[in-house]
Amino acid sequence: MGLVKVVKNKAYFKRYQVKLKRRRQGKTDYYARKRLTVQDKNKYNTPKYRLIVRFTNKDVIAQVGLTNYAAGYATGLLLARRHLKNLQLDKTFKGQEDVGFYTVEEEDGRSPFKAVLDVGLARTTTGCKVFAVMKGVADGGIEVPHSENRFFGYDSESKKYDAEAHRDRIFGKHVAEYMRSLKEEDEDAYKRQFSHFIANGIDADNLEEASTNVNVFEDNSYTLHCCSDVQEGSRCHPCQP
Repeated sequence: MGLVKVVKNKAYFKRYQVKLKRRRQGKTDYYARKRLTVQDKNKYNTPKYRLIVRFTNKDVIAQVGLTNYAAGYATGLLLARRHLKNLQLDKTFKGQEDVGFYTVEEEDGRSPFKAVLDVGLARTTTGCKVFAVMKGVADGGIEVPHSENRFFGYDSESKKYDAEAHRDRIFGKHVAEYMRSLKEEDEDAYKRQFSHFIANGIDADNLEEASTNVNVFEDNSYTLHCCSDVQEGSRCHPCQP
């Protein structure tokens, strides 16, 4: 069959309908948003919550300075514990500290808080960082419908999930290996790239311990820090009297 030239005449442009503004800007996937917000009719006015995960070059959207896999897990875990504390469910649903796949179940006749994952326009490939946040939230005690098929360590050919490989990813073993190799190859580049780690006494040997200390189960309260001197253009705002 030969090629047919696409004719874009006056009639074509008169009928052309542009996509919604936020879709053109690459901010909102309305196809997914509709399916995330529509509730089953037999649940009446029951609210449907979304677990929203967004990554930028600097932040996981919970004010954590790193955006690697370990930071995503820690952010999700902190989010879950604080939210359950606000709902007074943190004592009932204590989360999961062991390695492996985990889903929250009903405890003492109380149903767990449930949320569906909203990844926006992020590509949901196996091992993606957004699933690290979801894993942290699930381990924190919030029910998020999922399976292990998209976790790091899942082999699509053998259909098996390696929990230990996933654990190493969560605690930054891949970062520690990169730190060692970079330090051997170019120490100046190592000091430049990991300057904040060095300033806080973190190296490749104690990175896992530092990651473990970040994953809070007990003290997850939030303290408001007042900024007395706020520079113009800063994202920090002065505290209200």
